[in-house]
This record gives sequence, C-alpha cells and structure tokens, in this order.
Amino acid sequence: MDNNDRLIRLRYALDIKDTDMVDIFKLGGITITKEHVRKMLIKSKDAYDDERDDLDLVEEKEENLTCTISDLDAFLNGFITFKRGKQDTKQGQVTRPTPPIKNSEGMNNILLKKVKVALSLTSEDMLDIFKIAGIHVTKGELGALFRKEGHKHYKVCGDKYARHFLKGLARRYRK
Repeated sequence: MDNNDRLIRLRYALDIKDTDMVDIFKLGGITITKEHVRKMLIKSKDAYDDERDDLDLVEEKEENLTCTISDLDAFLNGFITFKRGKQDTKQGQVTRPTPPIKNSEGMNNILLKKVKVALSLTSEDMLDIFKIAGIHVTKGELGALFRKEGHKHYKVCGDKYARHFLKGLARRYRK
C-alpha cells in the first residue's frame, strides 16, 4: 500500500470533499490546488494487490501525482488541526517541531496514531473499528502499534491492519 492508496482510502472512509482536502493540506503547511488533489487521488499501479487485482486492466495514468511521505504527514497533521482546531501555545511553552519521517515502514503506525488523535478515538473505539472490519486485535497488539519506534515492544503496522482499519472506519462513518 503506497501513500496515494492511504490517502484515497482515508478520504473515502471519512467522506472528505476535495475543497476540504485542499484546506487540510493548507493547515498541514502545504499549499496545493484542487486539481493537484485530484491527481493524487488516482490510484497508481504500485498500489494494486497482485492477488486480487488484474494488473493488465490497470492503466498507468501520466497525470497521477505521487503522494510523498512528507505530503501524507502534512495532510495528517492538517487533518488533526481541521478536526480539533488550532492548538494555542501557552506562555513559556516551547513548540517542538515534529521530526521528519525517514522511511515509509512506520507510515501505517503514524496513520493510525494521527487518525486516532484527529477523531478523538479511544482505544476501545479503535478495537471496535477493527472488529467492524472483521479482524480481532487485542489491547496489547494495539498498544504495540502505538509505541514509539525503537521501543522494545514496538510493532510495525502492516498494510493488512491499515487496510482493515480504514475499511472499518468507512463502515463506521459512512452509514
């Protein structure tokens, strides 16, 4: 699953409009046009699953824009601000910049964390969303997905978990 696929699935799950997508990117620090958003929402050939999709039927479209790690991270940060509002800094409080994401291996973990924060989901809500999607995740497994990279109990969230989470999110929010 690539970043374009993550963005497409999140947009579908929460029924986010194109104009809202532009606003969310802007809140995340990236100025982007509606046309660029539409080009990012075109599924790339790399995103298709070889087992379920016939790759011969998929056309690689030239106008497809790749959603980079920093683009997706900016979108998720903007999504938090879009849903929860701008956070006011208190007198004397130092704002720490978020460290840049180095590789895409932990991107699914970051997606889960930031969607959880943006939608104010509890751990129980997260477990329910996985259950709606038809996958059983324990509290321990969920905690391992939310741990900081490098922690001894950290677990990388695979594409299967991320897909099921976004599928459950769609079933929960798109009734």
